[in-house]
Amino acid sequence: MLKTTKLFYGIALLVAVALLALFVTNNPVNHLDISISHFVQQFHNPVLDQIMIFISAFGNVPVAFAAILITALIFLLFKYKREALFVMAISFTGIITFSLKRLFNRPRPTDEYVTLIESYKNHSFPSGHTLSYVVFFGFLIFLMRNLTAIPSYLRRMVSIFSYLMFVTGPISRVYLGAHWFTDILGGILIGLLYLLALNHFYKRL
Repeated sequence: MLKTTKLFYGIALLVAVALLALFVTNNPVNHLDISISHFVQQFHNPVLDQIMIFISAFGNVPVAFAAILITALIFLLFKYKREALFVMAISFTGIITFSLKRLFNRPRPTDEYVTLIESYKNHSFPSGHTLSYVVFFGFLIFLMRNLTAIPSYLRRMVSIFSYLMFVTGPISRVYLGAHWFTDILGGILIGLLYLLALNHFYKRL
């Protein structure tokens, strides 16, 4: 029954990604994305700008890879070898992001439509930041629920921080004008698909 449920979720996520990719390909700039960007960016102020830049920094490639490496080393240091290995497997999301961005070749938001607080030159769909946030912080939440040998206060602290980044990370990308909402949605769906596979193999092994 559990295997069937996982298979259903996997197929549903794949179909959702395919439909979203089709929509984005035919509507690289659309009213939905512009409206959501305007709504999020209406709260723009200098203090919030810095907070969002800080949150978003965790998804930059050097920072993200460093976070993965340090987290894996911490698990390894405390004899959680399997967990360290699976945390390192998160780094493959970078290859997925790079390949999909090249495939869909969607332009980033421009100052014609949004306020650019941070600008990037590479392609837009899907959001690599969001994909990595979903997988990295989502897997940490999963581990904190399963590794009951770790002190509860520590697991709670890691979980709270992970939930916070899981939610605010994607929002920061729209706020900063770095991505459209549909880029974020693509990153979430693909990230959940990768996270589903990661959790599945972790439990099997």
